[in-house]
Amino acid sequence: ICQALDVLLEELKLNISALRRQALRYKDVPLMGRSHGVHAEPVTFGLKMLLFYEEFKRSQERLENARRNIAYGKISGAVGTYANIDPRVEARTLRILGLKTAPVSTQVLQRDRHAEVMAALAVLGGSLEKLSTEIRHLQKTETLEAEEPFSEGQTGSSAMPHKRNPVNCE
Repeated sequence: ICQALDVLLEELKLNISALRRQALRYKDVPLMGRSHGVHAEPVTFGLKMLLFYEEFKRSQERLENARRNIAYGKISGAVGTYANIDPRVEARTLRILGLKTAPVSTQVLQRDRHAEVMAALAVLGGSLEKLSTEIRHLQKTETLEAEEPFSEGQTGSSAMPHKRNPVNCE
C-alpha cells in the first residue's frame, strides 16, 4: 500500500504542476462561466484550472496523511499482548519493512488506517472524473471552448473521420 501510494503521489505531483502551469498560462483567457450548466458570468480558463489545482493539492495532502497513517504494522500476537513474541522482534522486523509499530493493536492492524487510504483515493478519483468531464464538456460542439490536441493524420471516429472526439478525457 505504501509503495502504491508513493507512485500515486509522484504522479499526482506532476498533475498538480501541470494544473498550475495551465492556470497561469490561461489566467486571462475568457470563457463563459456556468452554474447548473447554464450561462452565468464570464470567467477565465485559468480560473477553472486554478480551482482544480487547489482541489488536487488537497487530495495530495489527504494522500500524504493516509500514507503516513497506513505505514504501521504489528506482530504482537493474536490479541496484541506479545504473549508469544518479544516486542523487540516486532520493532526490528517492522523497521526492516519500513513500517512503524502500531501503538496498540489486537489481532489485526486497526482498519481505520485502511479506510483513510480508501477515502483519500475515492476523493481523488472523484476529482479526476470531475476534471475530465469538465474538459470533455468544454469540447462539445455546442460549447467548443477547449480542444484536445489533434495530430495530422489522426481520425476522430472510425465511422466519421471528420470528428474530433475528446479521447484523452474519455
